[in-house]
Parts: sequence; C-alpha cells; structure tokens
Amino acid sequence: MNLDDRRLALTEAMDTQGLWPADSEWVRRAILETVPRHQFAPDRLWRWDGTSYGPVDRAADPERWADLVYARPYDSAVTQVLDGLPSSSLSCVSVVADMLDSLVLEPGHRVLEVGAGAGWNAGLLAARAGAGRVTAVEVDESLAAAARERLDAAGLGVAVHSGDGNAGWPAAAPYDRLIATYAVDEVPWAWIEQTRPGGRIVFPWGRLGHFALTVADDGKSATGWVQGLGMFMPSRGTDQGRQHHTIRDTAAAREATAERDPRPLADPTLLFALRVSHPDIRITTDTDTGQQFTVELHDGVGSWATTTTSSTGTTTAHEGGPRHLLTEVEAGRRHWEERGSPTFWDFGMTVTPEGQHIWIGEAEAGVYVAPLPLQL
Repeated sequence: MNLDDRRLALTEAMDTQGLWPADSEWVRRAILETVPRHQFAPDRLWRWDGTSYGPVDRAADPERWADLVYARPYDSAVTQVLDGLPSSSLSCVSVVADMLDSLVLEPGHRVLEVGAGAGWNAGLLAARAGAGRVTAVEVDESLAAAARERLDAAGLGVAVHSGDGNAGWPAAAPYDRLIATYAVDEVPWAWIEQTRPGGRIVFPWGRLGHFALTVADDGKSATGWVQGLGMFMPSRGTDQGRQHHTIRDTAAAREATAERDPRPLADPTLLFALRVSHPDIRITTDTDTGQQFTVELHDGVGSWATTTTSSTGTTTAHEGGPRHLLTEVEAGRRHWEERGSPTFWDFGMTVTPEGQHIWIGEAEAGVYVAPLPLQL
C-alpha cells in the first residue's frame, strides 16, 4: 500500500467514525488534499515496543514508517524522544481536526501557533488563513529549522521562529487566532495579551482535553469551555515527575482499601474532573484480554497506588509513600458526584492577569474547587 492509499484509508476511517467536523469542511480538504501528513514526517519516527521507544527509519523500514504516519484516527506519530520520553509528535488526525474546528479559523485571519513541531499543523493553518498569515514558534531550534524547511518547500508562507511558545511572539501581534499544540496547566497571560479582543485561543489543558477561550472586549480576560478530549504532551521543560514504576520501586508497598468499585475511573469525564480537582495525581487505567481492570496512580514524587479488579468484581489494592492516593481520589470522585456528575462539556475556564479558575455551568457559578487532601 502506497502513501496515497494509506492517506485515503485514514480519511475513510475518519468518515466512518464521524470524526470530520461538520462545520469546518476545509479541515478535511486540507488534510486530504492540500497538506499531506507524510510530507511533514521526519525520516525517523519512534515506536513503543512495550518497554521503550525504538527508532523506525524510513530508509530501513519504509512500510512500518508509513504505517506510523498514517495510523488510526486516534494514533499520533512520535517524531522525537528525549530522555526516553516522547517530546514531539505528529498529533493524531482526529484531535488535529477537532482543534482546528474549535479555532473557527477564517481566510485572512492572523494566526499564532505555539509548538510548531514538524510543521504540519502550521501548514494546515496556512491552507485556510493564507500565505503570510501564520506565525509559528518552536522552542527546539532543530525542530524549528526542519519545520521551516518543510513549510518553505510546500510554499505555504509560514514564518517559523525559535523561541518559548509560552511567551508567544509579540513582534507579529495582535493575532485573530492563537493555537497551542502542547498542554499547559496554567495559561500564559502573554497569549491573551497578544490576541485581539474577540479573538479565539485554543489550547490543550492538563493533557486531557482542549479549551477554546474568547478574549473579552476590554482585553482584560478570556473565557470559554472545554471543546474535546485527547492526550497531549506538556510544554518543554515541564517537570513530569517520576513515573509510576520508579516510585513503586522506591516506596514500599502496603495493603490498601478501595472504598468503591474502581472501574468507573475509566470514564473520561470523571478522569477530567479528577484532573481539575487533583492536578498532581496521574491516573491510568487498563483492561487486559481477561477483562481484569487495573488502575495506577502516582503523584510524580513519592506516592503511588494500584488497584486490580477481576472480571467478577473483586478488587485488591496496594499503595506506597506518604500519601493515601486512593482516599484522595475517592474524595474527588464524591466531590464530582455531589455536583451532579458534570460532563466535561460543563467545565469552563476564565483567565485574568491574576491567574485562571475553572468552573462548571457558568463563569458566575464559581470555581470548581478541590476537596482538601485528608490528613490521615
């Protein structure tokens, strides 16, 4: 199967699953016809083999390389690995399409993209906004240079700069639209400052979903709602903390109790609510072929917990470290339930120069606050 066939197969999979945005037909055209994904993929990609990331080179294994470029709608292609962890990727097509739809981009808009990566997303933006209308910033100088080369070769007229995306690019401000391709926990005020009143800002937050904010008429705040879910890499330099297996190796295990069935933790809405209420706790879930459900929790520092639930509903639990993460997560789960189990569509955010707050329902309803960790 050649690259065009793979591109068509991915496009058809998006069609079948209803993933193309109905209100932004230009997104489908740009991805399918104007800005081919493979033209922005480096010759070396990275594939997880179950224990680590290994290189897949186009020259040595063109079929596997092409499979990674044009995988399933929800699969990204890792383009860079640093210290054993992915640090840049071609984002999965479904999320790219969803975020571009959320941006409400029109021809002639001036756009800032932070996190240029391989340059593909900037190319899609330029296909809609027009040549000379898109500015992209990338913190990694080598990635910025490669993205600039690809975009120039495609004749898309994107200005690519090397710099800290969190600082934006004030030299070309103000922008009608701003989009980030990496996740932040705190929205940089520079993004609001550099976007005109009425302008729109789309960014991944908390590595679990993306928001779209509109800048107020006076430019002194930006407000909006969650637009969709998806996993995102954090901004470069973010301390991701130690991983679950590392913490588990250094913090002795003790038996613990799961107060309730952990299986509802697979609900992405509940996971999002817990990310809001307990931002320092990382939660992963998995169901194996035998229908055994596992939850792993860690705080990136020195505490961890694991629950295993059999197909019959029996749960065993263990934890280690100074914190009781299962108890904290249970408090967050009850906090969410007591507020009517809001969906992620109910969560909104307001950003001001003093900081950000997340709320449910309406901005005036108040902040969605975390229950305090229990002192045990």
